[in-house]
Amino acid sequence: MKFKQHDAQNQRIERITSNHLVIGIDIAKETQVARAVTYRGIELGRPCSFKNDDLGFQKFLSWIKSLQKQHNKTGIIIGMEPTGHYWLNLAWWLLEQGFEVVTVNPYHVKSNKENRDNSPTKSDLKDALVIADMVKNGYYSPLRLPTGNYQALRILMSDREFVVKQFITIQNQIHRWLDIWFPEYHRVFKDWSCKTSLVTLRLFPLPSELKTLSPEEVYAEWKPYMKRRASISFARALVEQAQQSIAQNIAPAQVKRSLLFLLDQYEHLSEQLKQLEQEAFSLLKVIPQAQSLLTIPGIGKIIVAGILAETGDLRMYRHGRQVLRLAGLHLGEDSSGKHKGQVRITKRGRSGLRKFLYLAVLHLVVNNEEFKSLHHFYTRTKKMKKVHSIIKLCGKLSRIMVGIVHQDLFYVPEKVVTATTAA
Repeated sequence: MKFKQHDAQNQRIERITSNHLVIGIDIAKETQVARAVTYRGIELGRPCSFKNDDLGFQKFLSWIKSLQKQHNKTGIIIGMEPTGHYWLNLAWWLLEQGFEVVTVNPYHVKSNKENRDNSPTKSDLKDALVIADMVKNGYYSPLRLPTGNYQALRILMSDREFVVKQFITIQNQIHRWLDIWFPEYHRVFKDWSCKTSLVTLRLFPLPSELKTLSPEEVYAEWKPYMKRRASISFARALVEQAQQSIAQNIAPAQVKRSLLFLLDQYEHLSEQLKQLEQEAFSLLKVIPQAQSLLTIPGIGKIIVAGILAETGDLRMYRHGRQVLRLAGLHLGEDSSGKHKGQVRITKRGRSGLRKFLYLAVLHLVVNNEEFKSLHHFYTRTKKMKKVHSIIKLCGKLSRIMVGIVHQDLFYVPEKVVTATTAA
């Protein structure tokens, strides 16, 4: 299955005919502005400003029907710039009304704002016309809003991303606390988050408290909280490090309370993270695509959930290159005349999808024999940098995933291009 970007561009232009009413909407939090043009860019009617509520939507609908009847247009295509989250309710409502809705790239809007008047000025009225012009010229993307289980998965993974960021912040704060108030602690517990360490931090986190205890007393305090208790040697080492500690004994009650607060947050976020992941795994069981993708050796459930949360139904994509462009992993070059620019990834796409594809390939080059062989071939034989090889394999993974979904197959190692045929 071949796919070329300029062919898709031509198809988008060709499908807008003289019977189409092309509408551009500039999105805002409270008041949207819409303008309409023909397929040749001739503006029709007056601009329409409407509120982001039901009355505003009905006003916008009446404006569309009036223009449609007045100019005898049978087709309608509506383009908008996905500004933050303000466009979502309008997009869902328009889809419910049966309209074709597309989105334009904010970078393109900024680049095309001088086409009409050769002026760098910017306003809501002007942006709406710029968006309409871009749509009639084919500079738009089909709207792919996730529905059903895919929408639920996106919400779950978005919540998980938020919790993970908070979780990392709390971990860093605990590291900071230990470095200040018990810097020798890591000599006893290499992993402060193990069960014995967490119990210790709650019972006697300060060196000044441990100095007054014997190893036997520390060991006895551990007993009620652990089925598999730490050895007496750990207790002895902990007391020895406390006695040698350089930490200052300043405001011990407040310092201890600060740590207990951090530990409560850590345990709460840990439980939230576990619940979100379990719910995401349950959703994956009822998504057939997920089961097919999980047959790829080296890819885990979290990565599959993250990819599907960003892409939605993979059957909407004709080629893996579309997934790559959605992630912003396609290549760009800035060259002119004798100047040859460096080829880089554009990063104009979804950062979440880019992250999960990159992590997926990192796992694959370690745990998947075919990807490991290709990575070795690119880095050793082709002399590519490792990061360039990883980006190239992201494209390979995208094509494999789309192929698996479209052909309703499981992962077949023999169908993956081997190192001997990669050239």
